[in-house]
Amino acid sequence: MSPHTPATGPAVPSTPGAPSSLSALSGAAPKPGLRERKKIQTRQTIRRAAYRLFAEHGYDATPVDRIAEAADVSPSTVFRYFPTKEDIVLTDEYDDAMAALLRARPADEPPLSALRAMMREALGRVLDDPAERDEMLQREELMRNVPAIRARSHESMSVTGRLLGSVLAERTGQPADSLEIRVFTATVFTALHETTSYWSEEGHEEQLLDLIDRSLTFISGGMKF
Repeated sequence: MSPHTPATGPAVPSTPGAPSSLSALSGAAPKPGLRERKKIQTRQTIRRAAYRLFAEHGYDATPVDRIAEAADVSPSTVFRYFPTKEDIVLTDEYDDAMAALLRARPADEPPLSALRAMMREALGRVLDDPAERDEMLQREELMRNVPAIRARSHESMSVTGRLLGSVLAERTGQPADSLEIRVFTATVFTALHETTSYWSEEGHEEQLLDLIDRSLTFISGGMKF
């Protein structure tokens, strides 16, 4: 998740060895079945191994077969869960949880206010989890420094935008593919992308949630300087 966080929702009680992303947004989405939980754990095991190797050797110097070995799975298993190496960085388990949080907002709440509250709650939970925060910081660094990941990040962000746009469509009675929904979600998620990029480039000196509030306030005010 991040503004770049796309996948299945984590609502599994925190247990020893369970992926940290399952606990950060615990309770935000319906509990997945055992099979799905095992898939999530395998994805997280691969991702953690990859991040550890990226930190030690660099992204470009870390081949998929080395990631597979570190995660104790086969290369084909890595590719089954992540079609490309970039997807290891850009895929997470937050999207369904974010959608659930957005659906739970008061029905009469304006769309931008609902999104702001959802992002504050979701990101707040992630930032309060040391393991999740570290992973988020590493993801942002990789997105900033690796052209292939940076290029794919917009595609990843659009997946999240379409999912949350469908929830906003439910809330407003608009068709999910309406121009208004598409422009709204594109505007908000572009702002979130630029905000997290700014936060990363500035060395994380300011609070990310405060920067997001600032960006969304700027949008709601008509983007007047």
